[in-house]
Amino acid sequence: MAMLTLDAYSESSLSFRRPHDERKGLHRLFAAAIVSDQFRTTLLREPEQALANGYLGQIFSLSDQEKKIIRSIRADTLTDLAQKVNQALKSS
Repeated sequence: MAMLTLDAYSESSLSFRRPHDERKGLHRLFAAAIVSDQFRTTLLREPEQALANGYLGQIFSLSDQEKKIIRSIRADTLTDLAQKVNQALKSS
């Protein structure tokens, strides 16, 4: 079984991304949504509440731009949300 890592992407495909530490909040947000059905549902239906409450008592360290993007996107699935967030970050 092959393991996919960021090293598999070309430099140009990663050029829009901030360094790993600067996107850590987004990584944590999506990780929480993957492991928790309740958090995922809240994130998809009420993103403002999900961002305000955080997960397991800890808030997500997101930039103002990331918060604005999460709040503005409407998605039915986590996959759809991730794709739309990715596209919004590429466009900004």
